[in-house]
Amino acid sequence: MLVYFWGFLYSNYVRFWLKWILRLLTRKCELQRVFDGSKAGAQRTLSIEHSLASSKNKVLRNAVHVEEAEVEKCVRDVMKEKKIEQKDTGFKTNLHISLLQISGYKKLYLNVENLRKVPYDSDNEEHEEQLIELWNLLMPNENLKARITKQWCDIGFQGDDPKTDFRGMGLLGLVNLVYFSKHYTNEARQILSRSNHPKLGYSYAIVGINLTEMAYSLLRNGALKSHLYNMVSGSPQMDHFHQFYCGTLLPPGSYQVRKAAHISVQSQISALKRKKIFIFFPQL
Repeated sequence: MLVYFWGFLYSNYVRFWLKWILRLLTRKCELQRVFDGSKAGAQRTLSIEHSLASSKNKVLRNAVHVEEAEVEKCVRDVMKEKKIEQKDTGFKTNLHISLLQISGYKKLYLNVENLRKVPYDSDNEEHEEQLIELWNLLMPNENLKARITKQWCDIGFQGDDPKTDFRGMGLLGLVNLVYFSKHYTNEARQILSRSNHPKLGYSYAIVGINLTEMAYSLLRNGALKSHLYNMVSGSPQMDHFHQFYCGTLLPPGSYQVRKAAHISVQSQISALKRKKIFIFFPQL
């Protein structure tokens, strides 16, 4: 109760007067102070996002919801509202990058969500081609005897028709598996080989789909912001999400471990480490 009361008090009264005092002392608005006091990356963009979202000014609040195509105009509007000269190219460039990251993250989530909502359709030729491509990438020396066959269990599906395993993550689960197998073919085959260990084995495809769910959940609740804001100086794309997913599958030592600053990412990773599942982030 006390924490809630302090949060209400701070956001509605204390923060306003604190900003006012700091502006008098520094002759700079909060956005300028953030850019001056932090390096490019997650810390800066998260602070800018919080500052804009918490503002009492409608123009600034709306900036966190701006579309990518309107970012340049939004930057000019914000500078006008805060009485910052348009010739201040440093501020203009930094705000432009931060808004691209913020708007790009929202757009990326929508694209990922839309792909997740697409159910696997065995009557869809493109869906079927991707599924066959996955088999050919993982099992180049063995042909499928039929579309519905127990052979699918060899790459970690639960039954003779993989479409039933994509119900939770939809087409996103398949797209991620194909992406990893295509861009890290040797690693994918090595992992598949290890998954067939008689005592320590696991269902490769099912684990891959579960990791898709984990990556999707981190994206949805905002926990991937720190990672993407640090890695992408601009608008995050679907490829960056796929690369993060690939990092969850790659074995230890393949890539330098990247520490995510966001507490939600850290708690998720800590939980996975306790289960002996390790997360490695490849260089994008």
